[in-house]
Amino acid sequence: MTENLAETKKRGVLIIDDHAVLREGIAYIIGRDPALKVCGMAENAQKGFELVEKLKPDIVLVDISLPGKSGLELVKDIHAIYPEIPILVLSMHEESLFAERMLRAGARGYLMKSEGGEKLLQAIHRILEGSIFVSDEISSRILEGFTGKKSSPFKTSPLGKLSDRELEVFQLIGKGLSSRQIADQLHLSIKTVEAYRASIKQKLKLQSGTELVHYAISWHQTNISPS
Repeated sequence: MTENLAETKKRGVLIIDDHAVLREGIAYIIGRDPALKVCGMAENAQKGFELVEKLKPDIVLVDISLPGKSGLELVKDIHAIYPEIPILVLSMHEESLFAERMLRAGARGYLMKSEGGEKLLQAIHRILEGSIFVSDEISSRILEGFTGKKSSPFKTSPLGKLSDRELEVFQLIGKGLSSRQIADQLHLSIKTVEAYRASIKQKLKLQSGTELVHYAISWHQTNISPS
């Protein structure tokens, strides 16, 4: 009876990540914390949102890069309907532009996947207490932008000119995906993806599709944290 009561008092964590190994690893870390429990896991945005509706978790962990609908779009969807459920975004992208966009979309935290388990638990508890959590380095960059000491990532990064959807397409180009593969993953027509590519080229002042691919791949390799 006492054991069951203790279990019900644990805060429920929903994990949404398309990599099974990472889901299990995160679940293991959370399982070590006596105040937390994993209440569900999902490998894509659609299933993840369904579990949010069904389970009403205390906090949701969202991978920034999901198949189909992106982590950014999922954060917007969850926050729009369940603003009381806090979201912690897990990312491999070190650029503070992503953190700023996620926070603007409604996330309460942004954590690099390269951070250790203790940092993950610290982030979860801080967010459950009502705070916003981002890594020290990214926090400094964002705060400097807000206070005017330095320009916001939206202004300093060339990618700040891109819309959220264009940024998604750019990321996938950087991963080496073709227009057809991007269309399949984002559930768009190839024509729409090509239109996004043209817009991205124009905004980044690139001359050709080849130049765009090289730029995107170079950016992707530079801004992915080492595992």
